[in-house]
Amino acid sequence: MKIEWALISVSNKEGLADLARGLGDLGIRCLSTGGTARALREVGVEVTPVSDYTGFPEILDGRVKTLHPRIHAGILARHDLASHREVLTRHEIQPLGMVVVNLYPFVETVSREGVTLEDAIEQIDIGGPCMVRAAAKNWAHVTVVVDPSDYPSVLAELAENGGETRKSTRLTLARKAFRHTANYDTAISQYLEEQSGSEAEVPATVTLSLDRQDLLRYGENPHQRAAIYRPSVGPPQGLARAVQLQGKKLSFNNYLDLDAAWGLVSEFEETGCMIIKHNNPCGAALGADPREAYLKALECDPVSAFGSILAFNRPVDAVAAEATRTLFVEAIIAPAYSQGALEIFARKKNLRVMRLEPQPSAGSSPGYDLKLISGACLLQDADRARATADDLKVVTRRPPEPGELQDLLFAWTVAKHVKSNAIVFAEGGQTVGIGAGQMSRVDSVRLAAQKAQRSTAGASMASDAFFPFRDGLDEASASGITAVVQPGGSVRDAEVIEAADEHGMAMVFTGMRHFRH
Repeated sequence: MKIEWALISVSNKEGLADLARGLGDLGIRCLSTGGTARALREVGVEVTPVSDYTGFPEILDGRVKTLHPRIHAGILARHDLASHREVLTRHEIQPLGMVVVNLYPFVETVSREGVTLEDAIEQIDIGGPCMVRAAAKNWAHVTVVVDPSDYPSVLAELAENGGETRKSTRLTLARKAFRHTANYDTAISQYLEEQSGSEAEVPATVTLSLDRQDLLRYGENPHQRAAIYRPSVGPPQGLARAVQLQGKKLSFNNYLDLDAAWGLVSEFEETGCMIIKHNNPCGAALGADPREAYLKALECDPVSAFGSILAFNRPVDAVAAEATRTLFVEAIIAPAYSQGALEIFARKKNLRVMRLEPQPSAGSSPGYDLKLISGACLLQDADRARATADDLKVVTRRPPEPGELQDLLFAWTVAKHVKSNAIVFAEGGQTVGIGAGQMSRVDSVRLAAQKAQRSTAGASMASDAFFPFRDGLDEASASGITAVVQPGGSVRDAEVIEAADEHGMAMVFTGMRHFRH
């Protein structure tokens, strides 16, 4: 059925003038609300105000404008039913074949600094979602448009088809419209949840609305399809904000490793470099500058570093870039790069170079970690806990020396990002050996010693969870470990402490665990 009337009520005026002129050229009349009607008149488009059409003025400071039977009957009427057509004729209601609506800028409003709850409430659109949902429900007869980027293609189709749109187009636009209102309600719900200030328990309901950001070459393996999605509402967060400066398209595994690398390097205020392979650090270090941090990190396990991800928390200069040149890596991520560094990296055309500027704190918004399992989703608070020297409890006769204390804190931070069971040997602000993902803790100690490329005598050790037996301490002592940090809490803590004392070790408890599955 040829469209004769279009209802237009938009907050985002982008492309509005061209759309309305195009509809006018096709003989389609425009019905519109106050602000949109004024904008159309300013560009010379003839428009009928909704209040003139309904015979009822806008009231309650604009809260009620389009909530009227003449509007919603015109949208919801089935054109293929004689009884519906008869009702429209009897009540002098025009069938509204097109609805062009986008909603009050709620997300933009609540993103502004200093916005009040009252400001936010007034940006909750009521009439708009009602019209969008009505039009999307009746997509068989009504064309609903919520995205200005669709205006040109819709106008072109109307011109090609004598003022009509194809059924397939209407269905596509209806799906998009329902996503639009779902995203809008999700944003409102999330905002109001944040205003409650209650952190007593995890939320009873979690609504996820995600937009596909990019297709990936494939998933973890070539036979798996993959894409990256980011939240539909709010500005990009975390790795979704990263800008790729050069190199091949990122893979599924690249994203996982980049996220792990950036998460670890962001833990440190000092200049640091982290080398990640298969979501585990194979080297981590602090240094006076990026080059020194990189070289120290590489010393830990140069073999595993082949095909890894490098992360820096400082801008990378040409000196640091030159130092990495002989190592094959999949990607590098840093907050910035000098021109000289980019020129060096450009010699490796497949190297992915990512820039990610540090992001301000998310404030009071809860941080959740979600993991999919078959048929369900697990949710937990993000592990943001950190330990300082004041949090450590000395449990052995000998307290750690100042240098050991710094190494313990460094190793403990790295262990948080190692797959459990996790053991990290560290000395002088760099990892010496890492034991990851073993089924027994003593085997992780042995693996850390085995992976070490230099003497571990005098190094400190971190364990992400308690030692269930003293054998882990005995193995560590055999490797020359002199200080240990662990959560404590085992029924055999006394035995483990006794072992540390026997070996002359200093040991501290954190009282917190850092499992990473």
